[in-house]
Amino acid sequence: MSVIALRYAHAFASVVASQKLDAEAAQQQLRDFRETYRGSRELREVMEDPAIPREQKLKVLDAIAGRIGMVPQVRNFIAVIMDHDRLGDLGEILDEYHAVADEDAGLSEAEIVSAHALSEEDRASLETQVAKLAGGRIRATYREDPSLLGGAVVKIGSTVYDGSIRAQLERLKQSLVSAQ
Repeated sequence: MSVIALRYAHAFASVVASQKLDAEAAQQQLRDFRETYRGSRELREVMEDPAIPREQKLKVLDAIAGRIGMVPQVRNFIAVIMDHDRLGDLGEILDEYHAVADEDAGLSEAEIVSAHALSEEDRASLETQVAKLAGGRIRATYREDPSLLGGAVVKIGSTVYDGSIRAQLERLKQSLVSAQ
């Protein structure tokens, strides 16, 4: 994480909030531009070439913005990044913006690891409990790890809640060893 990417992310989040834009739509437009930019060597060459006048670069940006359906604020943000020679940092800026937007929305990322696949009912119940732990809404990602034997391990930020059978057995083992 760079300080510069974080500054741009906060600046863009401020624009999104002050202009009452749909944060998810703005984020998607930035992702669409990033993928277009990454996928075209010719586009990168044009946008990064200092010999090409800014006005021509803006015409290219406007053509892309029209195809993607960008709102003017997203287009202007990309123009600022382009003017400061930071298009190469767009991916990192977007990642930082994603985190800032989630924080502003009170949304936490939660990774849930279970011993086996969970039903939709189990997922909904678990997500409700995890949201209480997180103190707000969550976006959950799931993974399976058969070595857990049962239960689940939940990671929210840097905090890990281990409710797996494996961890319970390990704690029981430690208490038996220390009792001797």
